[in-house]
Amino acid sequence: LGEATPGLSGGEAQRLKLASEMGRGQDDTVFVFDEPTIGLHPLDVQVLMGIFQHLIEKGATVVVIEHDLDVIRSADYVIDLGPKGGEQGGRIVVAGTPEEVKACPESMTGKYL
Repeated sequence: LGEATPGLSGGEAQRLKLASEMGRGQDDTVFVFDEPTIGLHPLDVQVLMGIFQHLIEKGATVVVIEHDLDVIRSADYVIDLGPKGGEQGGRIVVAGTPEEVKACPESMTGKYL
């Protein structure tokens, strides 16, 4: 509060927009978040994941682009891109549940899950 909106980080701006949506009906709404956990304490990440679950229970679809392993573990479905970053990435290595990603030997993400 008290900070100009352009001075907020991407994650802070996303969380502010999310807060403004919480009181509305979410049927047929798709939310896309790009690394919303950046800068959050691990306990705050748990709170954010609870908010995502609330949105899903209200009928929304939540898509999260994320590197935080706790968030990935809690996902219903994961699309793991790679095998590395930049020019050595960009292809789907594995798509499925976190358990399926974990079982894929080509998945760098799976190795850490």
